[in-house]
Amino acid sequence: MKQLVKPLLAVLALTAASATFAQQAPKPEQIIKWRQSVYQVLAWNNGRIKASVDGTYNKDEVIRAANAIAAIANSGLGALYPAGTETGKGWRETTVKPELFTDTAKAGEAARKFVTESNELAKVAATGDAAAVKVAFGKLGATCKGCHDDFRKKD
Repeated sequence: MKQLVKPLLAVLALTAASATFAQQAPKPEQIIKWRQSVYQVLAWNNGRIKASVDGTYNKDEVIRAANAIAAIANSGLGALYPAGTETGKGWRETTVKPELFTDTAKAGEAARKFVTESNELAKVAATGDAAAVKVAFGKLGATCKGCHDDFRKKD
């Protein structure tokens, strides 16, 4: 039995060390990639809703896209903006303005508006009322534009 204790302790120590190493913070470049990827998914879902409200309305498609947007909005996007990611390259150079990291009150308000309007769009989408969805989608778009105007560098 004693012969098994030392090897078992060594394996446990190695496992603990490996777990600690694996939990190290991701590099800024990786966080920027995640951030850019999230916004691509948001853009794709916005495009799905826009195509439906501008063309033949598809309630199920709108519900799926609105729910995806709300889920992302409620996922804690602020975690994708840690210090050290103000500049750098993910899939491409980041377009975030430094003000997002310094004017936290304004950035927080923009995030709250985005969450509120995303949740409202998902709620309205569930009703199937195309006209109401168009209004809610416009309000969501205004939150996106406001944030872009304040915190995104122009291309």
